[in-house]
Amino acid sequence: MRLEFAKLNGLGNDFVFVDNRDGSVRLAEDQVKAVCDRHFGVGADGIILVEESPRDECAAYMHYINSDGTLAQMCGNGVRCFAKYLVDRGMVDPASGSFVADTLAGPKPIRFETDGSGAMTSATVDMGRPVLNPAEVPVCAQPNASLDGLGPCLVDFPVDSPWGAFEFTAVSMGNPHAVCFVDDWDLLPDELFDESGRKSLGSLDIDRLGSFYESNPVFPEKANIEFAQIDGDVVRMRVFERGCGETLACGTGACATRVAAALTNRASRGGTVALKGGDLHIDWTDDGRVLMTGPAEEAFVGVLEA
Repeated sequence: MRLEFAKLNGLGNDFVFVDNRDGSVRLAEDQVKAVCDRHFGVGADGIILVEESPRDECAAYMHYINSDGTLAQMCGNGVRCFAKYLVDRGMVDPASGSFVADTLAGPKPIRFETDGSGAMTSATVDMGRPVLNPAEVPVCAQPNASLDGLGPCLVDFPVDSPWGAFEFTAVSMGNPHAVCFVDDWDLLPDELFDESGRKSLGSLDIDRLGSFYESNPVFPEKANIEFAQIDGDVVRMRVFERGCGETLACGTGACATRVAAALTNRASRGGTVALKGGDLHIDWTDDGRVLMTGPAEEAFVGVLEA
């Protein structure tokens, strides 16, 4: 296998990009795992193949594969990096300021900003409207609320675990998310935190909790699991991504968490979501669309031979 690639990241959520517009690259699950391995491969949270789109309005199609080899419908940080890959290589005119990306979750309009050299620095992605009906997220649970203009939804619903029940709000942003807001960390068992003795979002053993809930039968297609807390109008969160484990940032997770915070009256519909890798601005507009704004960076290019 010989792959020419570029390594990009959005707030530390990193991806190996491969230009596959000629359709010649076909990666098996074990090859994806090998490339994404952080010790023996390039190291990444996933691989993004840049492919031709059948849609006339779209500049290209983003084919995203998780680091475990599974296909993902959507990736918020990945689509900003996708924009940078296209803009910086002239596949999209840097002077245009906008284009439409094709994804498995459908077309995503993107506005972007560039520096003096024409390189993209940040992007605002129209992530579309959140899906709240639990049958469509999907979640194997009945709605416990119905909100004007939004229909049935599932907010703060308890799901049992060996450490007690945790309450989740279900949101799909093209992929399923379950968001748990923790109001009092001291109420959780000691074994769910590191040895610092301090109970907080930062010391939470998210690998243990996240892996348990990611594959819980209540989520028939698995789910991305977010743990969050409210700090004024800033929403702070960590995420255990389906098919990846904990990542430094998750764009769709930030969108889902801001939506969940507004749904449960914990925070406003627009503002900062703070992740381990940095901040995103999320705006759930009055017409129901979710806009995500944040940076993207390129680290290096290379050739992988194996």
